[in-house]
Amino acid sequence: MNNNKENQPQTPRETRDLRDTRDTWETRDLRNTRNTQVPQSPHPKNIPLSRYSDGTPSVMRKSTVYKELHFFRKSDVLVQLTKAFCHRFLPHYGDRTVDQMIQAARSIKQNIAEGFTDGQTSFETEIKLLGIAKGSNQELLEDYQDYLKQHNLPEWAKTNNPRYDDMRTFCRDHSDEIHYRPYFDRWTDEEMVNVAICLCHMVDKAMTSFLAKRDREFVEEGGIRERMTAARLDMRATQKQIIAQQEQEIATLKAQNNSLTAQINSQRAQINSLTAQISSLTAQISSLQHKLSLQDSQQNNE
Repeated sequence: MNNNKENQPQTPRETRDLRDTRDTWETRDLRNTRNTQVPQSPHPKNIPLSRYSDGTPSVMRKSTVYKELHFFRKSDVLVQLTKAFCHRFLPHYGDRTVDQMIQAARSIKQNIAEGFTDGQTSFETEIKLLGIAKGSNQELLEDYQDYLKQHNLPEWAKTNNPRYDDMRTFCRDHSDEIHYRPYFDRWTDEEMVNVAICLCHMVDKAMTSFLAKRDREFVEEGGIRERMTAARLDMRATQKQIIAQQEQEIATLKAQNNSLTAQINSQRAQINSLTAQISSLTAQISSLQHKLSLQDSQQNNE
């Protein structure tokens, strides 16, 4: 049998080089994976906590007065405007578009309200519900844009309509339904749809910015678990401070007690010394009185 290496099958150089290169890549990727630092969760001590009147930390997030937010108020306008639009310009029966548009408009407003209410305990729920509201707003926007296409009406923002700037200014400066209601029976379908589209864009832009802010806050602060941990750590730290303060006060009181005890003992010693002196003086007086009595007796006898 010929064992000459020349007769053994050789691995092609290209294959061998590729295998060596692949091994190098795998080794390098494994090394980089080992060196990659996993992002740390937010430190519980850095999470801002609200407190009760007695100083006890709360896991509840500070409530957001959502009814004062412009995009919530504009979402309420969209609900009322959509109902009025559907009642005037869409068939009352046989068209599911009416229900879908009204439900989409309600979903924007209701999910914003529910998101902020549940957000006191759950950051995740707030972000999720606000995301649903944002999706419903996009759905309503598509319905209004479809109406314009179906009825061959212009979208003012895309056609440079001269009325667009005035409409945009009006929508920007007015966020309450009371300012729009007088026009619900006067606007044409083209006017109502373009106002609704403008409001949808404003709501979407505001919610996008707000969600980005909330996303950053969630990354920095964490959710309910982190807040619970932070509250417990804060409470433990407070308890330790109270215990340390009490121990310091006890040590101070003990030192004062020892000082007072030493003063009492010193005064007792002084009293005992004075008592001994008094006893000695009393004995001397008694001795003198006895001598005087003897002298008086001698003089009387004489």
